[in-house]
Amino acid sequence: MAETPAGLLARLAALGIEAITTEHAPVFTVAESQALRAKLPGGTDGGHSKNLFLRPAKAGPGPHLLAVLEETRQVSVNALARAAGAGRVEMAPAAALQDLLGVLPGAVTPFGMVNAPPGAVRIVLDAGLMRDHAWVHFHPLVNSMTTAIRPAGLLRFLESLGHRPEPLELPPPAG
Repeated sequence: MAETPAGLLARLAALGIEAITTEHAPVFTVAESQALRAKLPGGTDGGHSKNLFLRPAKAGPGPHLLAVLEETRQVSVNALARAAGAGRVEMAPAAALQDLLGVLPGAVTPFGMVNAPPGAVRIVLDAGLMRDHAWVHFHPLVNSMTTAIRPAGLLRFLESLGHRPEPLELPPPAG
């Protein structure tokens, strides 16, 4: 059974990871989430992401790929896959998203790795997003909440689950 938002937040607390969660109306796009910024820790200076869940093209070998990118980053899926050394990929279907990360479309998040068995999903993190912000913001498994976490706390959480987050160096994002 997939982890709940409350269970996820309890795991963070048990690890002593600072996290601040804000409830809000559900958001489905980066544009919708921008209206929330003033209410979140770090506000407009905090790091905000877009998250892409990809699978090997044509049911090829290898794990799925979760790419966590600075929200203004513009990169093609093929260029992203090349940068991550992932081979050819395509967007994963909603069923895979729910099976592996335990989330629905619109709530893709690195916190979903709590539901993924180690090795089933590679997670690559935009190095600029993780380096340039004191806080980064993600949905805690549902898109009606946003959790602010320090980048080092996110890395520690992912590692505590048996995942090896990989930094991904990309050109500076637009905007």
